[in-house]
Amino acid sequence: MQLKRTMFREYDIRGKEGDDELNVRSIYHIARAFGMMLKQRSVESAVVGHDARVTSESFHHAAIQGLTDSGIEVVDIGTVTTPMGYWAQYHFDIKGLCMVTASHNPSGWNGVKLGTGLSKTLLPAEVQELYGIIEKEAYAKGAIGGIRKEDITDAYMEDLVGRVHLMRPLKVLVNTGNGTGGKFAPELLRRAGASIIEHLTNIDPTYPHYTANPDGTAMMKDTGSQTVKNTCDIGLAFDGDCDRLGVVDEKGNTIWPERYLMLLARAVLEKQPGAKIIFDVKVSEALPEYITAHGGVPIMARTGHSFIRSKLIEENAALAGEGSGHIFYAQDFYSFDDAFFAALKLLEYVSKQSMSLSELIVETPYYFITPTIQIATTDEEKYAIVEKLTAAFKKDGYRVIDISGARVYMEDGWGLIRASSNTPTLVLRFEAKTQEGLDRIMAVFKQKMSQFPSLSTDWNTSGN
Repeated sequence: MQLKRTMFREYDIRGKEGDDELNVRSIYHIARAFGMMLKQRSVESAVVGHDARVTSESFHHAAIQGLTDSGIEVVDIGTVTTPMGYWAQYHFDIKGLCMVTASHNPSGWNGVKLGTGLSKTLLPAEVQELYGIIEKEAYAKGAIGGIRKEDITDAYMEDLVGRVHLMRPLKVLVNTGNGTGGKFAPELLRRAGASIIEHLTNIDPTYPHYTANPDGTAMMKDTGSQTVKNTCDIGLAFDGDCDRLGVVDEKGNTIWPERYLMLLARAVLEKQPGAKIIFDVKVSEALPEYITAHGGVPIMARTGHSFIRSKLIEENAALAGEGSGHIFYAQDFYSFDDAFFAALKLLEYVSKQSMSLSELIVETPYYFITPTIQIATTDEEKYAIVEKLTAAFKKDGYRVIDISGARVYMEDGWGLIRASSNTPTLVLRFEAKTQEGLDRIMAVFKQKMSQFPSLSTDWNTSGN
């Protein structure tokens, strides 16, 4: 069976809905291959769930068919967020997971996230192993697996709410951007004791306003304006499958993840002094400085939810976070990225303070930093471009951290370029101690990138 190889990304599978990439037939074959992988690892059952995209329900049924045809016993949890799928693995003590979702990708995309263990999703070698099984159609044969349906919503909410305690009531703007989270976030946060103002919580998989992606400015600007309009204490934005968290303060200012991660890290370190905190290559240099200053051990890791989760477990760390808004709690949780749980922990921390969120944030260090910048390219070219630029920066004598693209250090800051794991784009970010330094670093990158005429000079920060 031949499927488009570029759909098989670093740690999950994503592609355009339609005949050329993802459709019921291709999802069936992906599930057949995944069933074989589970069998080879002596895993006999899998949790299967899906987000609320246009094709997700039909893909969900195709995935269940592929898994049961491979002899896998399926627990069907229906429409859920991706973290609810991870949670269900623990709840039922089932190692296999197949979640139909394209996470924060725009409308017209879909995909699958696959797990072979608790808090363990596929890494690059395993994604390629999956592709190899599909190519050869080397599927498991034998008895047909059974299916049972389970509704986990109440048990999941009860578990999360039981792990936090708000010391004072907070008025919270909740923006799910018409994504899957609208089905769950308002009720969950109300159960925790927050007063909720809903914004775009009706599910509409066409994303009529913007893609549900708090890593971009469109969703965050809207969240900020709605937070101010409704005089809320804090605004929370969730991506399409709710494994990314966006935050704004009561003044409508976006609090980028590395900055609210400082508050979460501080709370973790107060309870567990000397704990290790993991973060990815996209975050501000202020974050590791802050972690060290508060008695923690900062560790930089490769970008990507599977890589961060693996590093968290490998280092026995208490907390991890990505610049894109994935937050992983090992302290008092299950080591996977759940934006709902991260939101609850942030609300808990803020509720214990006498200051507003904006006042708390002012006390954390911060430099001149850009949002995520995305430049369109192709899946076929993006890795080669990054490889050439990494070599060029090293040749010029810059200090380069190349665990995920190239984080290039210059006199008063750094610049990053890496290939997106999810879309045909390059991802850039820049930081410096001064605006002049920031402009200078960006100019160096633009000059280096000018050798690739196909790259757009429009440095888009929409996150779409």
